[in-house]
Amino acid sequence: MHAITIPEPGGPEALVWDEVPDPVAGEGEVLVEVVAGAVNRADILQRQGFYNPPPGTSPYPGLECSGRIAEVGTGVSGWAVGDEVCALLAGGGYAEKVVVPAGQLLPLPKGVSLTQAAALPEVVCTVWSNVFMVAHLRPGETLLVHGGSSGIGTMAIQLAKAVGAKVAVTAGSREKLDRCAELGADILINYREQDFVEEIKKATDGAGADVILDNMGAKYLDRNVQTLAVNGRLAIIGMQGGIKGELNIGALLGKRGAISATSLRARPLAEKAAIVAAVREHVWPLLDAGHVRPVVDRELPMNEAAEAHRVVEESGHVGKVLLVVL
Repeated sequence: MHAITIPEPGGPEALVWDEVPDPVAGEGEVLVEVVAGAVNRADILQRQGFYNPPPGTSPYPGLECSGRIAEVGTGVSGWAVGDEVCALLAGGGYAEKVVVPAGQLLPLPKGVSLTQAAALPEVVCTVWSNVFMVAHLRPGETLLVHGGSSGIGTMAIQLAKAVGAKVAVTAGSREKLDRCAELGADILINYREQDFVEEIKKATDGAGADVILDNMGAKYLDRNVQTLAVNGRLAIIGMQGGIKGELNIGALLGKRGAISATSLRARPLAEKAAIVAAVREHVWPLLDAGHVRPVVDRELPMNEAAEAHRVVEESGHVGKVLLVVL
């Protein structure tokens, strides 16, 4: 088969479409013929040499894909050759074939094309596990999403609105904020021109945000704590703004607040399977009913992964950038 390899870490040009050995499904796994994969920030970090895949997993980038089951390993039930699926991966989505633990498979939702389903697994599992399973967002509460026009952001807006929450977003342009509003965002903050701490306080009569989904890390740590409501929860899922910040514990104590920080890729299989099962139970009915949809900015051929990475690094996109096997 062919896959995107990274012979040497570097810029987008480091991604090479090359012939590699076919993967083989082991016990508890299935082999998926990939139709499409999606680009995530983690893939860029891996390409740069900063985020190696967990030991024993595929060396190729790609944390989610869609496709058809080509082979079912021993010990797998409930899935058959030919089933159309999407999958959460530890790696290997930038390829023509990938091996997937059966617990990380999801069926194709109604009304979603097989190609566009590649935009779902990583973002849905990230949002559901952090905003709902860890931070416990409830109806009537306010969620602040940093990077509202990203793949994570566009899904977080939709899921929060589906459960009856109020949604605030930050983004860097009027065009991106308009797209967030179309998805249901209530409070629109241009982080280049406005202070999100002040804007959230104004929009909530001084109460603050009950839950914050943060992809920035250190840069926003202090201001996020200032923005939290009493009993608020800050869920950190990224480090785009650095890895070391100063925490005002007194301010956090005053809010009776909580901070969580999670990643998905390196979790044990059982934890990933539990998240996927929760997503199938709670989110898939929303997809089947058309209340939630993947947001796709563009589709590019898999062998043009370098261009896809350039698009994501320039941050001009809204939603997901997909890589399609032609």
